[in-house]
Amino acid sequence: MSFWGHLDVLRGVLFRIVAVTIVFAIGFFISMHWLFDNVILAPCNSNFPLYILFDQAISYFSGDTSNTASDFSVNLINIKLASQFFIHISTSCWLAVICAFPFIIYQIWGFVSPALYEHEKRGIRPAFLFGNIMFFLGVAVGYFLVFPLTLRFLADYQLSESIANTISLESYMDNFFAITFLMGVVFELPLLAWLLGKMGFLSRDFFSKYRRHAIVVLLILAAMITPTGDPFTLSAVFFPIYILWELSSRLVPKAPHIDE
Repeated sequence: MSFWGHLDVLRGVLFRIVAVTIVFAIGFFISMHWLFDNVILAPCNSNFPLYILFDQAISYFSGDTSNTASDFSVNLINIKLASQFFIHISTSCWLAVICAFPFIIYQIWGFVSPALYEHEKRGIRPAFLFGNIMFFLGVAVGYFLVFPLTLRFLADYQLSESIANTISLESYMDNFFAITFLMGVVFELPLLAWLLGKMGFLSRDFFSKYRRHAIVVLLILAAMITPTGDPFTLSAVFFPIYILWELSSRLVPKAPHIDE
């Protein structure tokens, strides 16, 4: 195929990506009011399932019923005239890109794959499926676990009682997308380890050698994500990340033994 033929194929790929993303964005734009009230702003209310579950668990294990989320709520404010309109548009686009992500990757792969050899294509389809599942699983963990815990802690944190927390809509949305997207990326760790192992840059011995170091680093990371005082909340964030570490070690081949 000529250079212009490749460009024509690439144009078709980009057109399909943009068309599907626009369709998703229009759908999200139309339903954005419902999404904000029932999904995006749901962690601001005390009836969020995670708050109820954690309060019941903490009360059960500690016997302290005073730590409840029955009075927890976050009221957001808008301090710029056009912020709500632009956030309406930007949120629709972000959600469209996230939902269309598997289709985007598939289209890019369809454009690149004819230039690869058969041995280079081997294992890509399972990796594609696994990577998408792990990304959306990470986004779900970020939404249902990490972001609500972070919001609940930071919304109630005060340097002084004379300083009231007034949270802007922009600040809330920035943290919402940053945390959920970050967790989606973190959950790609097993796929990254598998790729590095397949290329020979990583072996299972690495995970065995640095397991103790990893536990300390992951505990610090979990404490940074949810800097709360109770060990139950800290464990709820630490164990999913540690399971990712162990899963990564199982996907990486053992180092070949050299006979002396």
